[in-house]
Amino acid sequence: MSDEGVVENIVTKFLLNTCRLRPQPSDVALRAVAVCAVIASEHPDDDEDVESIPLITGSVAEFYIEPMLRHIGDIDAMPYDNDELAIPRGHPPPTQLPAEYHSYVRVYEMVDSDLSAYVYLERRYSLTKCTDSGRYNATEYEQHGVYLSRKDVPYGHAFELHGPARKYPGEHDILPIDIVQSVRCFLWPPQADGWPSRHKNYGWPNSATVDHIVRNGCDVVQVAHHLCRQDEWMSIRQFRLSFSRAEIVLLNSWMPVQQIVYHLLRVFMKTSQLMESDSNSGVSTLSNYHIKTLMLWACELKPRSWWIDHLSFIRICIELLHTLAVWLVEARYPHYFVNRCNLVDNSFALEMTASRLLLTDKHSLSSWFVTDYIRQSARICPEHVSRLFDDVITTIKLETAVSAIVNWRQNTTKADMLRAFALVQYDIALYVSVFSMSASSCVCWITELSKIDWRLSVYFIAVAFLHIAHKIGRGSSIDKVVKSLPTSHFLVSSNYYNELTLLLLDEVVTVARKCPQLAANSGDIKTPAFELVRLLQQSAVEHHKTFRQLLARDFGSESTTVATDLEVLYAYKNGNYQQCLHLSTQNIHALLCAECILRVPTIPEFIQFLDDDIVSLIALTLIINPSCRDTIYRSTVCPESLSLYLITQCQLKLGHSLTSLAQTLDKVTQARRYHKVRWTLEHLILKLTERKLVTHITKLIETETAH
Repeated sequence: MSDEGVVENIVTKFLLNTCRLRPQPSDVALRAVAVCAVIASEHPDDDEDVESIPLITGSVAEFYIEPMLRHIGDIDAMPYDNDELAIPRGHPPPTQLPAEYHSYVRVYEMVDSDLSAYVYLERRYSLTKCTDSGRYNATEYEQHGVYLSRKDVPYGHAFELHGPARKYPGEHDILPIDIVQSVRCFLWPPQADGWPSRHKNYGWPNSATVDHIVRNGCDVVQVAHHLCRQDEWMSIRQFRLSFSRAEIVLLNSWMPVQQIVYHLLRVFMKTSQLMESDSNSGVSTLSNYHIKTLMLWACELKPRSWWIDHLSFIRICIELLHTLAVWLVEARYPHYFVNRCNLVDNSFALEMTASRLLLTDKHSLSSWFVTDYIRQSARICPEHVSRLFDDVITTIKLETAVSAIVNWRQNTTKADMLRAFALVQYDIALYVSVFSMSASSCVCWITELSKIDWRLSVYFIAVAFLHIAHKIGRGSSIDKVVKSLPTSHFLVSSNYYNELTLLLLDEVVTVARKCPQLAANSGDIKTPAFELVRLLQQSAVEHHKTFRQLLARDFGSESTTVATDLEVLYAYKNGNYQQCLHLSTQNIHALLCAECILRVPTIPEFIQFLDDDIVSLIALTLIINPSCRDTIYRSTVCPESLSLYLITQCQLKLGHSLTSLAQTLDKVTQARRYHKVRWTLEHLILKLTERKLVTHITKLIETETAH
């Protein structure tokens, strides 16, 4: 076998063994859920029953692989309002709509423009829901020729207008977010009527998938054709047919090999500066959308054997890149769904791109894989692994270096997953604390988190209850609390809502409705508001405990590290000092062998369990060191420091002996001496703990000496 053939095999084995097929919870996926929740909590109209229904599209929803190199460029959201929808021209208005829809709905007909896949939305009917039957009665508007124009509806303070989308600027390594407003269409559009009946030579997609996609309809998004964006009238009234829902289903039906190829083509085109980084479908430049279209056609037109027999990612990529080049030369880039729609036009820039693609051969692509893909992947490995790529001048050395990466990647899978769960827990708590919460956003959180990992919805319920308890404790009106709580009516169709949870939610809502307009800290511990806070806190602790127990099933003892941190704080808050002491001592022992420490967030939802001394330290930390707000580690506290503080407080309140206190002081001193106390808050907590112990021990010694 030639050196090129050996490199082909090395590249293929590398990709097959380093691309994980079940993505772990990630900051990208969670950020997408947070976007959905923010959208769901905003009312685009004065009518509070009008809601924006979010849909996450693009790479976040389409990929189920997780390669070593980041494969997601941004987060795409496509919300639609529940008081409007689109239908094909001439189609009768619907009489039934999903429960999420408003009782009054405007219906727009899709009018063809002179450009394929682009339409105008002409107002045609108003639908009014009949309270008795639940069916909608239609009334045709007398005035015709009224077209829907683009609505600039900001979703919260974080989003700013960016072309046709509202972009949430990325901070540091956080990906930007694009939000494109859409109008829902529950019918398959006639512009794409050839796709369902088109003969699929090799059975992909199968008939069941096609039927599912057609039944789900499409969307119409607020994007004008690039040739029309300078026209004052068309630029704000032209809409594009979107098949994002269909694409999500199709890409998730791909074989892992096909998803990997799609990822590789995107990375190659981007690093080779052959396309724009954003995924629009304009014809002047290439984008991820063009690569996706190429892959969709290839999956339909190539037999399964072409992908998997004698598998070589280099061979597959070269053939597809050459196909792309031919399409560009001929200025013929067929849309996958829409009949007679061309995605490119004659362009000198695209001809130059085609020329470069035609020059790509096995040798050049193999070099790219080694230099720009595998070597870049090695940079995230430990130094002893990455240094192997300092000298890969022979295929034997290359194979040795790649094997080291593969072994490291496979051996860290479990630890990476546990670390990801730790980070996601913090992110969920932070997002819930920062953004307002409504019944709609709460349902959105639970539904979307269940798609990532159903256990995260359990954790969210715990944090949501803490959030509401904190708001009541700060004096929020009970009316707002009731509006922010979902009821079992909204949750029955979701993945995780066992009977106990549904009963609990209804119980909380019932208690909330009985509460007067007063705060829980009004002084009378028997007020209904106080009872509601107690119920919420207790429920949060139980859900948090359940979540950690569920993690323990997959991760064993590693996930039980500080498995009861919220339970410990709750015991301390309620004066159960013996239980708090017992649990805190257990946590100290567990931390000695922990691979991943789950830090405690210092956000209001968790602070409500702490005493005045710790709360004062947190406030002092933020005053003297504002950078503590910037990163996860500086806005959390190590559970070891917190456990030592709680042990000390419980021992003091329970009147422990001088010997017991001295042993605890020794542990605190060791923690300050041997552990890296890099963060201001942890340093202050340990110093405060040490001072409390020294002061009390000194008094005990003086008392014994006096006697």
